[in-house]
Amino acid sequence: MAKKSAIEKNDRRRRLTKKFSGRRARLRAIVRDQSKPVEERFAATLKLAKLPRNSSATRVRNRCLVTGRPRGYYRKHKLSRIALRELGSKGLIPGLVKSSW
Repeated sequence: MAKKSAIEKNDRRRRLTKKFSGRRARLRAIVRDQSKPVEERFAATLKLAKLPRNSSATRVRNRCLVTGRPRGYYRKHKLSRIALRELGSKGLIPGLVKSSW
């Protein structure tokens, strides 16, 4: 089980990412637009840099919903490999059959 603080920190990052996503997208569009004047693009870059760092989507870490484990994460199920194996063995994941021989 992951530390509670790490899970909470990641949830905080998710909330910030959701809150600032529109503003970030608008500023990034201005920065990338080559037809805009250089001064306007530079000003947009400065505004983008002033936004909280944790509002960037790349700072969010995918974690298992059951254990909070950050490694071995399956996006389709939102579980780590260990939790996926345990729940699959118990038959709790529809359509998943764990092979054993």
